[in-house]
Amino acid sequence: MPKKKYTTDQLIGRIRELAYNLWWSWNPRAQQIFEDLSPLTWEETKHNPVAVLSQVSETELRVYLNDRDFLEMVLPVLDDFDRYMARKSTFASRRGTKKGRPRGPVAYFCAEFGLHECLNFYSGGLGILAGDHVKSASDLGLPLVAVGLFYRRGYFEQKIDGAGQQLEEYPTVDPSLIPVRSVRDASGKPVVCRITIGEEDVFFETWRIDVGKSTIYLLDTDVPENSEQARGLTSLAYGGDMNMRIRQEIVLGIGGVKLLRALGFSPAVYHMNEGHAAFLTLELLREEMLRTGDLAASESSVRSRCVFTTHTPVPAGHDRFPRELMESTLKSQCAEIGIDTERMMSYGTAGPGKENHEFTMTVLGLKFSRAANGVSKKHGEISAIMWKDLYPDRSHWKPVIGHITNGIHIPTWTSRRSWEFWERHNSHRWKDEVHHPRFWEHLTDPKTVSDEELWSLRYTLRRDLIEFVRRRAQQRRVIGGPTGKEALYNLLSYDTLTIGFARRFAPYKRAPLLFSEIEKAIALFNDPARPIQLIYAGKAHPRDGGGKDFIRQITQLCDHPTLHGRIVFLEDYDINVARYLVSGCDVWLNTPRRPLEASGTSGQKIAINGGLHLSILDGWWIEGYNRKNGWAIGGIDPIPRSNEEADAADAVSLYDVLGKEVIPLFYSRDRSGIPRKWIAMIRTSLRTLIPVFNTHRMVSEYAEKYYFPE
Repeated sequence: MPKKKYTTDQLIGRIRELAYNLWWSWNPRAQQIFEDLSPLTWEETKHNPVAVLSQVSETELRVYLNDRDFLEMVLPVLDDFDRYMARKSTFASRRGTKKGRPRGPVAYFCAEFGLHECLNFYSGGLGILAGDHVKSASDLGLPLVAVGLFYRRGYFEQKIDGAGQQLEEYPTVDPSLIPVRSVRDASGKPVVCRITIGEEDVFFETWRIDVGKSTIYLLDTDVPENSEQARGLTSLAYGGDMNMRIRQEIVLGIGGVKLLRALGFSPAVYHMNEGHAAFLTLELLREEMLRTGDLAASESSVRSRCVFTTHTPVPAGHDRFPRELMESTLKSQCAEIGIDTERMMSYGTAGPGKENHEFTMTVLGLKFSRAANGVSKKHGEISAIMWKDLYPDRSHWKPVIGHITNGIHIPTWTSRRSWEFWERHNSHRWKDEVHHPRFWEHLTDPKTVSDEELWSLRYTLRRDLIEFVRRRAQQRRVIGGPTGKEALYNLLSYDTLTIGFARRFAPYKRAPLLFSEIEKAIALFNDPARPIQLIYAGKAHPRDGGGKDFIRQITQLCDHPTLHGRIVFLEDYDINVARYLVSGCDVWLNTPRRPLEASGTSGQKIAINGGLHLSILDGWWIEGYNRKNGWAIGGIDPIPRSNEEADAADAVSLYDVLGKEVIPLFYSRDRSGIPRKWIAMIRTSLRTLIPVFNTHRMVSEYAEKYYFPE
């Protein structure tokens, strides 16, 4: 038992404190406390500890704390939390604030944050990446404050109707029932800030999320001082038209800087994670002009404090606004800075001599940054070419847009069962050593962890996933699932090679590629000796007709008479669904059209759980693939082809790799029923991918290359 002693009142306070710090989201034993208090509420509220505590009276909580078994679960978790929060020796303490480096915090701006399934402030990969970034900053002791928007209706919940049509629902969140807190001043009143958009003053309050040692501030315009239209500005993630989008981004960028000032922050560096936040540069410019009155010096000062990350080579992914809209919404800011419309438009125009009729947010971010990066080596190269007009001197633009390859926060994506597995084999040390190559060299030695143990883990995780799918089929519609209760146990198989495909349903990601030749696909799924099964999940943007068409195609395939029960589509993809899929699937399938995958991170999440990656050679996989830790679809060299030719060639390669490599390797067993060569590939995947493709390495690179360079 831990040595620290508490009164019952103190313990109740500590449990409530724990519920409001997202540290619990990557600590399964902390989660177990709240699950044990109310298993039903825990499940029904998407594993939300604050909602659980709202259903447990103080009297009941006192009774629980009189139970020795419950107390013996709580106290070690509190000790772990205290050690974590008090830890002094960190990456940042050792390297992040060397002599000559600024000591102020990093201000990390992003339009979305994916932290946990109970907080619906994200739409996809950008948000998940941002959430993992903030978590690793906390782990590393890096001083960081993050700024985003408080979406009261979040991103949509997905339903699929009988025709395969995606339907969007937007439930409203109750802030009192999620782990966020109102930001208040010394007198206990909410901190209210004001910005001007066009002719209108817009007010916002702020909600705080504690993520270990890091803090995220989310701006909320749903306050009584605002007009009805202004109150709805932060209602939906990526909702509304262009007029709504620019106003959201003004709130995020300009409002975010004003909030930091109101709270007393003077960041050493501002990190714009995508162009959505780039208006922060205009507020910094306004501040500098008030101080110096020198425009050129002020522009230089802003540039010296900002860094920019671009996340997409897809043109539609870069926000662009017409001149008239810029002029009408930002005229107040222009007046305060002391610039005219022409000067403002030049900040968002890609290159000299261009017409100043369209303002690009990515260009604004690049022009006002001392450094910029793509999110993989390949993406950095593509981004440098995409935006070369910004840097006419070729020798200059190449190093300006560099790259830092994305990673994942490994503890977040380690399933509870995998967590306990690694705990058993390396005690509690694995959480501190998980990012180090030597640790995995040791742990992937068969003398440390046997083939039998790894195969047992994989079987158990596959069963967990299939039982999760079957429970979903009982609770709600699973496309491709049973129509009656008697068919439930024919939905998927525990012994079959299980492939996962889950991500945003954008056309370039080519979800139906495996079914380009339906007869070949059917033969793979129905091979009596070596069958496969496939689980899909993902949302299409509400205005993405092509993505919605792909969902319709997939759901129709799920109900194909010869594929029924072997292909399923899970509605309402979220972090919880992702956690089951990346842990339970044997193979993670990724089929983007090259070179449109900037990085991708979903395939990185399977390695810690013993899964293997099968992907087009694009994004991070170009750097990760070594021919022994997964499989590649197609080649690496760009070949000028039409989309149709590229799709046909990649489909041929996919069938070839599955039929000749993946499937035979999985079903090649020894007399004990163990696929020794498959497990050897798992070991190589663990050893080569986990120490590299993680956000600890990623955030450390940001700190050393961009935040606090020598």
